[in-house]
Amino acid sequence: MDYRINHCGILILAAGQSARLGSPKQLLDFEGMSLIKRVVGTALDSSIGNVAVVLGANAEKIRNELDMPDLCLIENSDWEEGMASSVRAGVKAMTALDPDTDGLMILVCDQPHLEPSVLQQLLHVQRESGLPAAASVYDGRTGTPAVFHRSFFPKLLELRGDTGARKLITLYGDQVALVDFEKGKIDIDTKEDYEKLIGNK
Repeated sequence: MDYRINHCGILILAAGQSARLGSPKQLLDFEGMSLIKRVVGTALDSSIGNVAVVLGANAEKIRNELDMPDLCLIENSDWEEGMASSVRAGVKAMTALDPDTDGLMILVCDQPHLEPSVLQQLLHVQRESGLPAAASVYDGRTGTPAVFHRSFFPKLLELRGDTGARKLITLYGDQVALVDFEKGKIDIDTKEDYEKLIGNK
């Protein structure tokens, strides 16, 4: 089977309530821009394809940050279930938006050092590898951003609970090409993470 992705959409997961942080991480400022606006800008600048953001907790506050053209906003009413519900909502919405979508790249909003070149490299490696998926490697782990051929869509739709793309990357490791993204290890889950980020610009 030819797994080369030709019509890739980008799905940004931003529905979580940031319980450990105590405030919406999506709205944290880094170098003069909120984390959510930064990742959306990165996705749009990559020129890969349609970009959608899945909203849930604090949806209205975050929506106010995203007054941008060419952006699809998806409401996930089941966000309290965990990340899997956002993945499912995103896959359904993106394939409905463009039935020709044959690949999805999944991003989270709290990797502040993500750049368009990382996303472009991820898609390039997926196309060249002959494998149905590609994922990032950092700190000895695999994770997002990751891109999946549509042959993985049924598996993404089966995810449940607070489980995201990493579960599939781990389960089907022999079907996943890898891209080094060492700065991907920097993410924001706690106030200490954020203070470290802004202190180490």
